[in-house]
Amino acid sequence: MMIFTAASVLPGDAASNVLGRQASPERLEELRTQLGLNRSLPSQYWAWVSNVAGGSLGNSTVALAEKSSTPSLNQRLSSPMWNSLVLAALTAVLMIPLSLLLGALAGARAGGVVDRIISGTSLSLTAMPEFVLGALLLLVFFTRLDWLPPVAVEVTTSGPFGAPTALVLPTATLLGVTVGSGARLVRAGMVEAMRSEYVEAARLSGLSETTVTFRYALRNSLGAAVQILAQNLQYLLGGIIVVESLFAYPGIGSELIQAINTRDTTAIEAIAIVLAAAYIVINIVADLLTVLLVPRLRTEL
Repeated sequence: MMIFTAASVLPGDAASNVLGRQASPERLEELRTQLGLNRSLPSQYWAWVSNVAGGSLGNSTVALAEKSSTPSLNQRLSSPMWNSLVLAALTAVLMIPLSLLLGALAGARAGGVVDRIISGTSLSLTAMPEFVLGALLLLVFFTRLDWLPPVAVEVTTSGPFGAPTALVLPTATLLGVTVGSGARLVRAGMVEAMRSEYVEAARLSGLSETTVTFRYALRNSLGAAVQILAQNLQYLLGGIIVVESLFAYPGIGSELIQAINTRDTTAIEAIAIVLAAAYIVINIVADLLTVLLVPRLRTEL
């Protein structure tokens, strides 16, 4: 409701955006009537909610105004959502093991050279905005080396798997801004776990240091780590608006920017509810995984 209201009070609407500045007041009013934009906000919102309850995200207001053959948002958003999902999944497949491995290595050797290198690099990447890291990658791999394309427009026609080189720079940018925070939190949990009594008991039992580190310390330190990894997954699932805009990646983030620019309130609301549903699902899965991975939590329950 907040998003719908905020989008509705923005200057202009879909009718004025489609017809342009030279449109007559009569023509604007006629198109607003056709699109239902002259109704009250509660009435417009109720109509959209009713569609969602029936399994439909509604129709794009701009597409209706332009008399497009596919105004349905279910159809229009399917391809961008798939593109963003592929980008997020590819990043997650690399992010999760990297975060766990780097965090475990740093935490198991807290204060050592390895810990300082991993912690320093992670802190630098975490503090760096996405557009800065993406611009640096563009400077190196496109401007200087000319190895990779600067934009991912090929994905629109060939799909994400038809243009694998177009995924490299967006994926690397997302990895840079997510692995750092994940590794640092895993490290913090590892440092605490390595000092615990049950780890000392495992050492005194004669178990190898590798077994103690990964079977006892790492597993019991994953509670907080799972939550931050879940947040990173939520971040990725949104497609990262900045990253998709920077590399012209045709995902859900680019669609959201376009919907805001054209004042397509229905499309904005549809994208918002899809992302909100995904956030809720990831949170529930993360809570369940935390209980399954950490034996101490199951004992307390």
